[in-house]
Amino acid sequence: MEGPESLGGGVKIYVSRAHRFGTDGFLLSDFCAAGKGEVAADLCSGCGIVALLWYRRRERAPARCHCVEVQPEAAALLERSAGESGLQGEILPLCRDLRALTREDIPSASCDLVSCNPPYKAAGRGIESAREHALKARHEALCTLTDVCTCAARILKVGGRLCLCQRPERLPEVFAAMQEAGIEPKRMRLVQKRGNTPPWLVLIEGRRGGRPFLKVEAPLLIQDGQGGFSAELRQIYGWEGKIDG
Repeated sequence: MEGPESLGGGVKIYVSRAHRFGTDGFLLSDFCAAGKGEVAADLCSGCGIVALLWYRRRERAPARCHCVEVQPEAAALLERSAGESGLQGEILPLCRDLRALTREDIPSASCDLVSCNPPYKAAGRGIESAREHALKARHEALCTLTDVCTCAARILKVGGRLCLCQRPERLPEVFAAMQEAGIEPKRMRLVQKRGNTPPWLVLIEGRRGGRPFLKVEAPLLIQDGQGGFSAELRQIYGWEGKIDG
């Protein structure tokens, strides 16, 4: 089943049973803090949640965002979302393998910001999904962290930012892949359900050509002390003033 969901601000997103989005997309989109007038690219874009969220407030949105997705069904969903949200020319869906992007797709050193919600599981680790779309989205069947960072380094301006999310246990691999590509990790934030639970996600920002210095921010907590959604999560989702449930 395919259908639209409202994100607010006149922006809608089309999803299907195979191509949906989760909390990590909202958290990454917020962490990126995309700036007005920037040129952005979203790699492994899926149905486009990270980029579409930037356009809920048009006055703060990037000038344009290239959205790169290898699965045709997901790219088609994003194209429909952009069209029906009035974002043609601002959101630019590209059904491409990021490893094969050319200068005609996205010019070198043209982006201020690159975001990526990559596959979390390395190839050969864990139980691989039998469904092709899930295998591509969750496992590094088509691209690795090194591929993501190499692609980002080519299209980022010097000083431009790469923001991605990943499982905490893969943090050493993220740092290594960034630095190998000439992107220095500069900012990190762990995401926890509560203050006394282990993190389940890490948000990382690196800068192309940056100097070594890592700022570790306070953890982002999903729940408050009463077990409801935290005030920060409500703000990220746009739920201010709403009651749980």
